[in-house]
Amino acid sequence: MSNQQYPRSTSSMGTREKTYFEQQREALIGEIAMSFEHVLANINKLNRSLEAVVAVGNEFSSVEALWSQFENVMAKDPEDGKTGSEGEEGQQGKNEGEGEQATAAGKS
Repeated sequence: MSNQQYPRSTSSMGTREKTYFEQQREALIGEIAMSFEHVLANINKLNRSLEAVVAVGNEFSSVEALWSQFENVMAKDPEDGKTGSEGEEGQQGKNEGEGEQATAAGKS
């Protein structure tokens, strides 16, 4: 077993040189670290953009509330707001219309 040769060579100071695998591993780890830094920077940029979008959206909240109120007022059925006396007047109008139809039929 003492005749085994190791792929690592040693320098005069006793420290060993890195193997090809270790060199490649360190290079890839460096690239991965750089990629993570780029991802982090882009995520921060996206976060700032989303915060800006939310801020702009919040500026329109009062306008949205006003339009919602307008929409609710316009969407109300006119008969929902009538009182009992107005409902009776509406019924009388229908009866008068029927009378006019009967009169017109009698004239023919």
